[in-house]
Amino acid sequence: MKKLKIYLDTSVISHLDHPDTPDKMADTWLLWEAIKQGKYDAVISETTLDELGGCPEEKFALLTGCLHDIPYSVVADDLMIVAVAEKFIDFGILRQKSFDDCRHIAAAIVSGCDAIVSWNFKHIVNPKTAVGVKAVTATEGYPDLMIYTPTFLIGDDNDDP
Repeated sequence: MKKLKIYLDTSVISHLDHPDTPDKMADTWLLWEAIKQGKYDAVISETTLDELGGCPEEKFALLTGCLHDIPYSVVADDLMIVAVAEKFIDFGILRQKSFDDCRHIAAAIVSGCDAIVSWNFKHIVNPKTAVGVKAVTATEGYPDLMIYTPTFLIGDDNDDP
């Protein structure tokens, strides 16, 4: 079976240190362990790194330390990613004020990820965005992109006999 290539948005990395949502934090750590064990190929983008840079210094140090514990690749924000991100605005899927979320989705699409993993229910993990992603990938000639929460993704691992 092919190893999934997954894009981690900032919300996933942030939930490695999110004690006010212990269930999400626990599932995020389980996903982190699965990545460490080589079950997934992880991808982040320059947008992710920029957003992490806005964290308080102590949390930033913790989260970047966690990133050093897993293998991952970084997708550079380029004109292709911006063009695909703009499609989400053009199609009315998200608004301009959510352009960084559009860039996350676009980075996952352009870099050939199988799925984007997120805790962002407002802009990414929801039916409107899922339908919009299918419209954009079909229009632009990219393969489909699945949208998962860490809980859903690791649930598959826990269901194995």
